[in-house]
Amino acid sequence: MRGAALILVALLGGCSFVPRYQRPAAPVPVAWPSGDAYRANSAGLARVDYRDIFRDPRLQRVIERALTNSRDLRVAFANIEAARAQLRIQRAQNFPTINTNNTVSFVDPGTGRSNNNGAPVVGGQRTNYSLNLGATQFEIDLFGRVAALTLAAKNQYFASEAGARATRLVLVGDVANAWLQYGADKSLLALAEQTAKVAEESVRLTRARVDGGVAPRTDLTQAEQTLETARANAANQRTLVAQDVNALQLLVGASVPAEDLPGSIEETLPQLAELPAGLDSSVLLRRPDVVQAEYQLLSANAQIGAARAALFPRLTLTGIAGLASNNLTNLFTTNAFNYTATPGISYPVFAGGAGRAGVAQARAQFDAALATYEQTIQTAFREVADALARRGTIAEQLRAQEQLTRAAEETFRLSGARYRGGVDTYLTNLDAQRTLYQAQQGLVNTRLIAATNLVALYRTLGGDTLIDATPQGPVPAAGK
Repeated sequence: MRGAALILVALLGGCSFVPRYQRPAAPVPVAWPSGDAYRANSAGLARVDYRDIFRDPRLQRVIERALTNSRDLRVAFANIEAARAQLRIQRAQNFPTINTNNTVSFVDPGTGRSNNNGAPVVGGQRTNYSLNLGATQFEIDLFGRVAALTLAAKNQYFASEAGARATRLVLVGDVANAWLQYGADKSLLALAEQTAKVAEESVRLTRARVDGGVAPRTDLTQAEQTLETARANAANQRTLVAQDVNALQLLVGASVPAEDLPGSIEETLPQLAELPAGLDSSVLLRRPDVVQAEYQLLSANAQIGAARAALFPRLTLTGIAGLASNNLTNLFTTNAFNYTATPGISYPVFAGGAGRAGVAQARAQFDAALATYEQTIQTAFREVADALARRGTIAEQLRAQEQLTRAAEETFRLSGARYRGGVDTYLTNLDAQRTLYQAQQGLVNTRLIAATNLVALYRTLGGDTLIDATPQGPVPAAGK
C-alpha cells in the first residue's frame, strides 16, 4: 500500500498543466517585397559583426567605447541580473527550506524554574540538550504549479537577455548614425564656408563694377544678401557640428577624441560594406526584439499552467528530525534520535471564483503577449521593407544628384563668365549660384541617406554575431 502511494505521488509529480507551446505563424509574407523600388535578392543576413559593416577604424573605436560606457546597456545588464536572481529565487521553491533549532535547557537551582520559559519544573532531569533540523510547509508539487512558475521565471530571464541584445543593437546603430551625421554636417559646414568665400569675392568684384559705373547698385545689394546668407548658414552649421558631438558623447557615455571623428561624409562611404543577400523573412525571428517578445509569450504560456494548477489541492510537508538527551555524552547516540513528519493538504472550498478568474487572467495575458509578438514581427518586416526600398533606389538617386551638381557647377561657371562679359545680368548669375549651393547640399544629404541606409539594414535585420538566441522548438509539456 505504501509503495503504491509513492508511485502515485511520483506520477502526479510529473504532471503539468502548461499548454504545449507551438510558435505562432509569422503574420508577414515569406518573401521580401519586390518591384521597381527593390533589387532582386536584396535582403538577408549571415552571421556578421558590426566590424564587418562599419569598417572605418575610427567608427569601430567609438562603438567599442559606447559598448563599454553606455548607461542604457548598464541598465539592461542590471535587468538581466535581476531576472537571474528572480529565477534563482523561484527555483528555490522546488527544494525545502531547512532550519535548525538547537537548545539547552536547565533549571535554576535558586528559583526552580526553566531558563527557556520561566515555568516551574517539578522533579525530572534538570538539564536537556536538543539539536533539531526542520522543514516547514514545503510544497510537494503534485500538479506542477511551482514548476510552471519556475518555467515562467526562466523565460523572463531569457527575455531580459534578448532585451539587452536589442539595446546593444540599437546602440550600435545610433552611434553609427550620429557619427555619420557629424560627417555630413562637417561637409555642409565646409560647403557653407566655401560658398561664403565665393560670395565675398563676388561682393568685391561687384562693388568694383558699381564704383566704375558698370553695374547698378542693386547688383551689390544682391551680392551682399548672398554673402550674409552664406555666413548665416556657416554659423548654423558650426552649431550643428557642436551639437552632433554632444549627441555622440551622450550615446557613447564618455568623451569622443577628435581624431575618431570623420572629416566629411564623403570619406565615410567607402568604409561601409553591403550586407549579405538572399535570405527570406524568417531571418526576422533572430531579431532580438522578436526573440524577447517570444520569450515573454512563453512566460505567459507557463503562467497559464500555474493558474490551472492552483485550482487543485496543495500538499505540504512539515518535518522535524533531531537529537535530544538529558546528558551531553548521550546526545549523539541512536537512542537520542527522534523525528516527526506532518503532511498537510489545503483546498479552497469557496473563494468566490478567484481560481478560475486567475486562469482567465493568465489566458488574457497570454493573448496580449501573442498580439505583441505578432505586432513586433510585423513592425520588423515593415522596417526591413522600408530599408530595402531605399536601398533599391539610392544608387540611382545618388547618381542623379551627382550629375545635377556637376551641371549646376558648369552653369555657375558659364553664368559668371557671361556676367563679367556683360552678356547676362547679375540676377542670372545669382540664381546659378543659389542652384549650385542647393545641389551641393542635396548631394551631401543624399550621401548621408546612402550611408545611414546601410546602418538601417544592419539594425532592422538584427545583424550581430552575438544576437542569435531564438527559442528552439516547443516547450516539452503535456497540455491539459
